[in-house]
Amino acid sequence: MHSGNYLLALHTHLPWVLHHGQSPHGVDWLCEAVAECYIPLLNKFNELLDENILPKVTIDISPVLCEQLEHKDFKLIFEKYCSDKIESAQRDERNFTDWGYNSHQVWLTKFWQKWYDDRKSNFIYSYHSSIVGAFKKLQDEGAIEVVSCAATHGYLPLLGFDKSINLQLKLAVENYDKYFGRKPRGIWLPECAYRPSYEWKSLLPIHPFHIPRLRPGIEQFLSRFGLEYFFTDQNLTERAQPLGIFIDYDKEKFIDKHSMKENYPNITFKEMNLIPFNVSSSEKTGYGTSIALTRHKNIAMQVWSGEVGYPGQADYLDFHKKHLDSMLRYWRVTDNKADMMYKTLYEPSWTQDKIDHQSNHFIHHVENTLNYFNKNSGKFGTLCTPFDTELFGHWWFEGPEFIKSVIKGLHHSPYVKHATASEQIFRVKPSEVMSLPEGSWGENNNHDVWCNDENKWTWEAEYNDELRLHSTLKQFPDRIINPVQTRILTQAMKELLLLQSSDWQFLIHTKSAKDYAEQRFSNHHSDFNKLCDLSDKAKETELAADDVKYLTETEDRNSLFTELKLEWWDDFWEKFT
Repeated sequence: MHSGNYLLALHTHLPWVLHHGQSPHGVDWLCEAVAECYIPLLNKFNELLDENILPKVTIDISPVLCEQLEHKDFKLIFEKYCSDKIESAQRDERNFTDWGYNSHQVWLTKFWQKWYDDRKSNFIYSYHSSIVGAFKKLQDEGAIEVVSCAATHGYLPLLGFDKSINLQLKLAVENYDKYFGRKPRGIWLPECAYRPSYEWKSLLPIHPFHIPRLRPGIEQFLSRFGLEYFFTDQNLTERAQPLGIFIDYDKEKFIDKHSMKENYPNITFKEMNLIPFNVSSSEKTGYGTSIALTRHKNIAMQVWSGEVGYPGQADYLDFHKKHLDSMLRYWRVTDNKADMMYKTLYEPSWTQDKIDHQSNHFIHHVENTLNYFNKNSGKFGTLCTPFDTELFGHWWFEGPEFIKSVIKGLHHSPYVKHATASEQIFRVKPSEVMSLPEGSWGENNNHDVWCNDENKWTWEAEYNDELRLHSTLKQFPDRIINPVQTRILTQAMKELLLLQSSDWQFLIHTKSAKDYAEQRFSNHHSDFNKLCDLSDKAKETELAADDVKYLTETEDRNSLFTELKLEWWDDFWEKFT
């Protein structure tokens, strides 16, 4: 009766915001995510373990986020954040009482005081002020699987040099090993963005990147770093083309697509979103492959949709309406099309029966989908729904409880079980080989969100910076470089990595924090070039006191990736081939 497994994948990422503002944009983003998403999810995972149920969620934590969560400054920042929220709720309590507000609204101020006090206590005592350590513990116990992401969430298909892609992935693997004591098996590609191998040229006429040249497919980079799988969007899978199948476990024996069709006569390629498959840019699979796990759009939209998705239920906490003085939320959704003035007060006790109903509805759809696929194809199905982690707890306050309810329900289902990505891949041993088209999970399933008329200027700067670092490091072919220049150029490499974050283009495009994103990108671009100027200066003379001060301040402001080495910019591709 077991027809397939369900994979829940959570993408956990924030750009580098430490020491770059507080509110409304800056470190408060990080504190909100920890208080509203990461700690509640950890709590639910541990509650499931107490009931002898393994959560089996696959969660990636981007390296740049790991660096922030484990930064020496973050512990006190988060504790103060919680204390400030508690004080704000106490102030609301006094004001609401004095102003004769509804007694339930006064009670809600006490609800928030306790809620933030509990999150602070969880952080300090339950998780010993280490969110990454808490996830590591769950992985070490076999309860979840943690995977990686590109170092700073760089948009890999559009980076100019292969060296930049290598650097994002090399640092991802090394940083993961630093925090989790092992190598990652899978990766979340930033924005689920993929590019096959072809004669690529930049979308902008920037020399030398506008000259067509053959570049490896993203799957080939992943293969070289031992990253066995990644996640992709259903639209890309539906446009994929069959190449053939592997007939051995080591993926050394490959036969063409005619044999594939003979072996899978009842499966339409639109149903490949329920089968993990190997991705290759061509029949020359020896260049490297990686397995794609596809987002099931219809099932995911049950949760994700702003109009028909579960978070729009009338009794859930409304995300948008906040009390101006404290920025705390006291209202329920009421009607997701209603004006803010018509929102009514939130009642936490009204939500559990809604969560139970929705989780049963969700499980029913998952079971029906996999049962039908199994009956039609005879294949053991894989239904994957990747989400941004911030949906659960931040955007949808009740989301972590929904996840717990779904996992508990699947634990008792006779048809479908919950599995991590690696567990499912081991079970089904994907043999199918497909060529995946270029694209992302963004609007129009292409690169439009991250390269358009509003933000294409960032790519001109980024390409010029890539070229400058490349040219600068070529001056040291034998790596004969003095310690001061090593220090300067290592920090310059960090600035390049930080400006490569796809978050800046996204925020510019959506206008949700356009000014902040433009400023952050421009500052990293400026620091990068000033550091390169300092490196040139350090070749000829000793740095002045003001130069040393600037270097130190920049290192303190962007103090991440202590493991980074200049030689990682080398062309790894030549070494691999």
